[in-house]
Amino acid sequence: MGRLTRTRPVVKVRAGADGRVVRRSDTLAVEEPLEVRLDGSAFLVTMRTPGDDIDLVHGLLHGEGVITQASDVVLARYCAGTDAEGLQTYNVLDVSLVPGAAPTGPLRQVLVNSACGLCGSTSIDQVVTSRRHPTTWREPLPVERVLQAPNRLREHQRAFDKTGGLHAAGLIDTDGDLVCVREDVGRHNALDKVIGWALREGRLPLTGCTLVVSSRASYELTQKAVLAGAELLVAVSAPSSLAVELAEEAGLTLVAFVRGDSMNVYSHAGRIDLASVGSVPVG
Repeated sequence: MGRLTRTRPVVKVRAGADGRVVRRSDTLAVEEPLEVRLDGSAFLVTMRTPGDDIDLVHGLLHGEGVITQASDVVLARYCAGTDAEGLQTYNVLDVSLVPGAAPTGPLRQVLVNSACGLCGSTSIDQVVTSRRHPTTWREPLPVERVLQAPNRLREHQRAFDKTGGLHAAGLIDTDGDLVCVREDVGRHNALDKVIGWALREGRLPLTGCTLVVSSRASYELTQKAVLAGAELLVAVSAPSSLAVELAEEAGLTLVAFVRGDSMNVYSHAGRIDLASVGSVPVG
């Protein structure tokens, strides 16, 4: 596996007085489809960056409400999917579930449709009602730890350094250690990979843990954080209005626009020790 990047020729153009045209190679982030089958039957297809597919599928199925624990998956193996030369493409993954773990319908599709066509509160109520891990309150985190989360994530974005085209998600545990980082062309997939890893490692619910993403905080990312039992979601860019409403209702602390020495806390600010702001180094 490890097909994170691919090299392609590119024509680099620079206009102006010093204009020039240079032909060179460029490194691109790979995007390929992954078909997920449940017990041999087609379930869904997602576009993703190959790698950590087992984590991705576990996280995705957890977010869809299909599985609640790693033991719900008996076996996950690549099947079918060969190219013109007969080589395995690793783009079809068949998941065998324990009896009784059959899906009741793709939860993601229901939620997306609700957010687009119905009142937003309908979607929020559905997530809050279906979550298995209510959030709890612990000792407030120092402001500096929250501010440093995106920087720590960025230090581990190896494929992004080469392509500039991959999102990342990371998990910081209760001790403040960054224990898992995953990259993907899709920000939802990156978070699914992290949550899937945590599920397989027996770390759910993510009580006292922080999820950090290199993107904006969408409703769907917030939903995944809530369903995994996380207490804090840190995003580099903006949140959506529905994401903030969900975080407030579900008891999740949502922090966005975390850049340098500033951040915006949109919900449940009590989890952060705001009294420590004056002691945070600037610059």
